Amino acid sequence: MNNLTAKLGRYKGFILGVGVSALAVSAAWGTWAILGSSTPAHQLFKGNGRLEVQRVEIATKFPGKVVTVEVQEGQSIKAGDVIARMDTTDLEGQLAGVQAMRQRAIQAMGRAQGEVQVQSIKARVAQLELDNASDLHHDGLISQSELQKRQAQRDGERAGISIATSAVGEARAAKEEAEAGILRLRQAIADHTLRAPMDGRIEHRVVEPSSVIPAGGRVATLLDVSQVHMTIFVPSAIAGQLRIGDEARIVLDAAPDVPLPAKVAFVASDAQFTPKHVETQKERDKLSYRVKLALPESVALQHAALLKGGLTGMGVVRTSVAPADSAWSEQRDEFLALK
Repeated sequence: MNNLTAKLGRYKGFILGVGVSALAVSAAWGTWAILGSSTPAHQLFKGNGRLEVQRVEIATKFPGKVVTVEVQEGQSIKAGDVIARMDTTDLEGQLAGVQAMRQRAIQAMGRAQGEVQVQSIKARVAQLELDNASDLHHDGLISQSELQKRQAQRDGERAGISIATSAVGEARAAKEEAEAGILRLRQAIADHTLRAPMDGRIEHRVVEPSSVIPAGGRVATLLDVSQVHMTIFVPSAIAGQLRIGDEARIVLDAAPDVPLPAKVAFVASDAQFTPKHVETQKERDKLSYRVKLALPESVALQHAALLKGGLTGMGVVRTSVAPADSAWSEQRDEFLALK
């Protein structure tokens, strides 16, 4: 009897241990489901990334010498502001020459038009003489050869009209060619003054005055502070639930108390191996999808002084529509605490 009682006690302990283990496994599974499943209770996913600001390279179309550089690194500028000026001495000399050619063409056209008028008068006089000679020949007062002479003279004057008219066309074409050259040179001179294509901030001043640069040579790098985004990498279970335009947040390490509203602007169509410099939410996720979170232009401009390329932080996205659609500000402590 004592042996039977002891065996029953051991069986009860084993059953109790199994039950406790099952409860522990169940609790662990519930914790994993909240923090890492494809439909977490918080419905938020965090991914580390770096802030990226759209860069615009300010470069010259023409080779030449830089006369002045009007900006400094870190300077905020407006669209149309002068960034640099290049030497235009040679172009201005060419422009003066082409303007002289245009004036000469105008004078040649005027002279040719005068020739047309003179030849027209001569042709009318030759026609009158021919008509008179024809009457005299009919009356037998002049010979056939004299009539033919007057006819040839009339034909020559008419040919002179055609030649003078052609000269007018040539002079007009020369004038138009010169005017096209003037427009081209004036545009080239204007292009030698490099201006900002948009509002932004100067990141790098690449050259200094007196530098000689080739065509396409960079003068400065401009940051378009209205185009800011962060790239994060998410596992496939999360990427499959994201849609372009979904709400997101960007939280910078430099300003953890200022979550910036963003939108999902891009989700890669193909998975890739997660870059080594990116920490994923789950180390076991080897393949991930690149997702771009873009700040609205108004938000980017509002925080332009804070936003700098390369700032580290994290991007937070919703993996599904929240049932209560609670405000992001109320969930700040929750998504900052996600591991």
